[in-house]
Amino acid sequence: QVQLVESGGGLVQAGGSLRLSCAASGRTFSSYAMGWFRQAPGKEREFVAAIKRSGGNTYYADSVKGRFTISRDNAKNTVYLQMNSLKPEDTARYYCAAGPSISVGWSDYNYWGQGTPVTVSS
Repeated sequence: QVQLVESGGGLVQAGGSLRLSCAASGRTFSSYAMGWFRQAPGKEREFVAAIKRSGGNTYYADSVKGRFTISRDNAKNTVYLQMNSLKPEDTARYYCAAGPSISVGWSDYNYWGQGTPVTVSS
């Protein structure tokens, strides 16, 4: 069992930055690939970024590539999402997830946090 708690969301103007954190507790954090997903009101959940267990490989959705950076600190049991050059279309609730292997599919992740809201004003 893994418990995930996201933090760092908030209201920011377009062009601004936020850093989301996801703290994990429970079983060994380094055993899991980690992903960030987001869901805007009235829309389906979508993949944002993912990182392998070791942190050596990362994947990004085309919509955030070059603006967002996923990283992890296995010593702190935490995964981060640095979001720069934010756009109004980035407004959503952001969730972190843990799974056995890196994937862009939300159904491949076993554990989810409650999410943190991000609102980008124009």
